[in-house]
Amino acid sequence: MAVRPPQQDSSDPESIEFGIAALNARLDESEVQFPATKTEIIRQLDNTDIPCDASGHTVSLAEAFESIPKDRFETETELLDVLHPVFEEYRASASGGLFGRLRALLPF
Repeated sequence: MAVRPPQQDSSDPESIEFGIAALNARLDESEVQFPATKTEIIRQLDNTDIPCDASGHTVSLAEAFESIPKDRFETETELLDVLHPVFEEYRASASGGLFGRLRALLPF
């Protein structure tokens, strides 16, 4: 008896992007040119809300930028490196500790 070959499913499994990954995706879809300032980036991305955790909590791009003193970014990588700790802080505070993580696991 022959074994059936695996199905060729080219669709990616559904994933949730948040934090830097979500910002990176928005930048890739935008027309932001580097070097760029905070103001230019916020304007190009329409001050969009960026998901900061898998539970759906968001932070506005302008609010995230308020946490950093730097105003100009030479490259996209530099921008993402500077904002990474900011999004990690928002993610940690949004989870609300152990109870927040447990609540995120429950379906209700």
